[in-house]
Amino acid sequence: MRLTTRSRYGTRMMLDIAMHCEGGPVRISDIAQRQGLSTKYLEKLIRELKKAGFISSKRGPGGGHTLAMAPSDISVGAIVRSLEGDIGLVECLDNDTLCQRIEDCPTREVWIKASKAMYVALDEISIADMLKEGSFCVRTNPFK
Repeated sequence: MRLTTRSRYGTRMMLDIAMHCEGGPVRISDIAQRQGLSTKYLEKLIRELKKAGFISSKRGPGGGHTLAMAPSDISVGAIVRSLEGDIGLVECLDNDTLCQRIEDCPTREVWIKASKAMYVALDEISIADMLKEGSFCVRTNPFK
């Protein structure tokens, strides 16, 4: 299994917002330019991250996006789950109909354990862990 661009770009976008929010909400167009990503694609991801409660947004002049919670409270695992779902390392873990040997597969437990280990590792890494100390800002309610 490979994480899709949804997880990779979504994590990069969250990190970018944390790093550049000193002047207020961060615009998607600025993130796209800094990260070399499509604005349209980031707009799709931001909606999902907002729905998951990670992002706060403000429309209009001076608008943009900020983290809705502290960077230490946002794990990479949570970002991946919000953008991909709770995916396994192999397709048969997500779809029981793909394999006829699902009931007696000698390797199924290996893939289950490896998938769990991946999420344990991703859950241990927060946005704050990826930032240099003091290089982020969070506003608990940036629009008051």
